[in-house]
Amino acid sequence: MFDMDLDWWEFILRAAIVYAVLLIMVRVAGKRTIGQFSPFDLLVVMILSEAVSGSLTGSDGSVQGGLLVAATLLGLNTFVEMLTSRSTRMERTLEGAEALVGRHGVIFDKVLKANRMTRSEMEHALRQADMKLEEMDYAILEADGTISVGKNPPQLGEVIAQQVSESAAK
Repeated sequence: MFDMDLDWWEFILRAAIVYAVLLIMVRVAGKRTIGQFSPFDLLVVMILSEAVSGSLTGSDGSVQGGLLVAATLLGLNTFVEMLTSRSTRMERTLEGAEALVGRHGVIFDKVLKANRMTRSEMEHALRQADMKLEEMDYAILEADGTISVGKNPPQLGEVIAQQVSESAAK
């Protein structure tokens, strides 16, 4: 329980490698917040944590080994947070950038598809904002996976609603 099977530096190296690889994998996987996890996303996270546990400790069951891995992961996360808070370039690289997914009552399906979002997720964001599609001035998929929507001024909303109904009638 208190004897480590590996050298102390190997725990740090293993944790750093696993952290870096998982950071890249999560970044490539796309923009989703925890509240937006589908059951499949949650399953992947649970399996992923189990899959890397042996990689982190090398099947070492010691208390010190586990604490050393935990401290290394927290230290790396703090370091990444410091990098992203001080450098816009690192923030965009590690956390991603926002994307305009709708404007003036029009949802950009190609942008949604490129960000692996469904139209129903966009419609859900509009309902959350208590807004109809024609009232939408803009919709932005934030880097953290949330969708920010802005409402048109009342007069512009009426003009857009009229244009949308005219184009639907054609």
